[in-house]
Amino acid sequence: MNDETQPKPRRKRWKRILKWTGGVILVALIAWTLIAYWTSTNDCERYTAVPATPMKAVVYCDYGVPNLKFQEIEKPTPADDQLLVKVRAASVNPLDWHFIEGTPYVMRAMGVGLRKPKDTRLGVDFAGTVEAVGKNVTKFKPGDEVFGGRDGAFAEYVCVRESRAVALKPANVTFEQAASVPIAGITALQGLRDKGKVQPGQKVLINGASGGVGTFAVQIAKSMGADVTGVCSTRNLDMVRSLGADHVIDYTKEDFTKSDQRYDVMYDTIGNRSLLECRRVLTPKGKAVMIGGGGPGDQGLIGPLVGPIKLLMLSPFVSQEMGTFLAELNQKDLTFLADLMESGKVTPVIDKRYKLSELPQAIEYLEQGHARGKVVISVE
Repeated sequence: MNDETQPKPRRKRWKRILKWTGGVILVALIAWTLIAYWTSTNDCERYTAVPATPMKAVVYCDYGVPNLKFQEIEKPTPADDQLLVKVRAASVNPLDWHFIEGTPYVMRAMGVGLRKPKDTRLGVDFAGTVEAVGKNVTKFKPGDEVFGGRDGAFAEYVCVRESRAVALKPANVTFEQAASVPIAGITALQGLRDKGKVQPGQKVLINGASGGVGTFAVQIAKSMGADVTGVCSTRNLDMVRSLGADHVIDYTKEDFTKSDQRYDVMYDTIGNRSLLECRRVLTPKGKAVMIGGGGPGDQGLIGPLVGPIKLLMLSPFVSQEMGTFLAELNQKDLTFLADLMESGKVTPVIDKRYKLSELPQAIEYLEQGHARGKVVISVE
């Protein structure tokens, strides 16, 4: 007997049950959200004690740049498989201000912390000198100059596992240059090599060629033998050319999506173009790789995730490959980038330098979205 033939009292009873169940679920979700929000906390209490072995670091107990604190905390001790690195330089990434602001807000529900940040340490990129090693470490020794990625890099010391994202620093680059590499360099490398599958002779368009990732992307694409076109503003044209770009487009004077030129790979670090516009600049079998999208002013609930979601929805219906990815910090790719720097094929571009105590100013500058290359932190 289907619903249309059931007696009316039975249909009404089912409607009441469904309505009641939906109401209970809604109330439960609201209650869970409120409880999770108000019980969201972190371990900031530990910073009130006087450290036995102090070091300077930047911590934050609440969201927002004004809540960044430069203070003394306990110096870490390396485990058996770790090296203790005295940080000489670090660098700032958009990832950092996402965590500082807790945006897009969906991040908070995904484990970052609803009301307060769960992890009170900041920074990932670092470069420095190995001060001590655990008893099981064989690849590194005290005195080695290294660079890599580790949570809590905005500090005088970090501990990193020997097998994780750490590699020897090339002698021909400074600590500041090396510190600018991990997130931006690996994002450029993996996006072009693994996602874009760039081949020698292909035409590659880099949208946002003068930014942190873009400056690496131009050089890495050239090292792959590609014909590279960089899109940037007027003041950055000469700089992008100096990185090896074969062609440059001034977006203030020319809309590259309206030209007749087609590209095998479009690497988009900005995310300011519609999917239709991205398709228009690609060859029939071209690939679009998007890593950017949305600045501090337009984060909202899901912020820069809007672009990737649209790409996932569109990609099954078009001949071009369109997608995004999450970069993975690893030792193998850091070593590969070190080799490119040592050979002179990649030279990190540094825009501004700040002291560790000036991290709030560095974050605010990065948030403006006009950095040329990387913003670095000097740790002395």
